[in-house]
Amino acid sequence: MRKTILPARQERSRKTLERLLRAAAEVLDKESLDGATVPRIAAQAGLTPGAIYRRFPDKDALLRELCLRVFEKNYQQSQELLKPERWKDKSLAEMCTSVIETTLEGHSRHRGLIRALTFLTLQHLDAVFVRKSAELQWKVCRAASDLLLTRRSEIRHPDPDSAVPFALLMVGVAARGVLILPRNPKDLSRLVPDVEVRLQRELPKMVLRYLGIES
Repeated sequence: MRKTILPARQERSRKTLERLLRAAAEVLDKESLDGATVPRIAAQAGLTPGAIYRRFPDKDALLRELCLRVFEKNYQQSQELLKPERWKDKSLAEMCTSVIETTLEGHSRHRGLIRALTFLTLQHLDAVFVRKSAELQWKVCRAASDLLLTRRSEIRHPDPDSAVPFALLMVGVAARGVLILPRNPKDLSRLVPDVEVRLQRELPKMVLRYLGIES
């Protein structure tokens, strides 16, 4: 069960909470899950550890709150970005390629934070927290699928309604498998030279070919 935090009723208190969560994200991005200690987060936020404990009962509660806020913000931003009217002048190939490139760019830019939150959700025992995290991430995938399926008549795969979400799922798996899960993504270059460059260049081609979209 997710522990309750103290309500941020006043503007000053709300800003302090936002600063604290931003600091926690920055520390996670640099120091990983184990290295994100309460003293480090407090120092990054310009607060004392006691100020954190007055709002959150422990580090786990703080990180769960941060995780859900990050996933919720990502979903809200995706909803805005993926509105069909924003893409009416783009070809389906451009739409698909942009979705993939944005996914890869986001994983690369926030590698440390995404890695930490990934392991947090994989290891956590709170089923409610894990379910909420998964639902928010699936919503992003569904929003991207819905956008591409507005042009289903241009998809030559015999079953666009299952092929599109499957293709986007594979994009997410590739992004995490190459950019997030390895301790050092460059280690994969022993198997595939310049693996990150190849991922950015070849993954859109693979997806377009699978869906039967004219590039």
